[in-house]
Amino acid sequence: MQEKGGPECGKCRHFYVTWDPAFPYGCKGFGMKSKRSPSLSVYLASGARCRLFAAKSAPPGKRSAPRSGISG
Repeated sequence: MQEKGGPECGKCRHFYVTWDPAFPYGCKGFGMKSKRSPSLSVYLASGARCRLFAAKSAPPGKRSAPRSGISG
């Protein structure tokens, strides 16, 4: 579910999950940890949507669709 504060952080390359139970979500772009989605924290603090969103890229070596058929 996308929050009103901006893009879905889980799809951003800057997003990470911390080991801190008090602040479980983090943003490497802003250098912050938060109790809520970092994009929502940015929105609540500044009134602006997150401008550092960068979509995650596919990991190297991953295919987008499985191959069909058996090679032999």
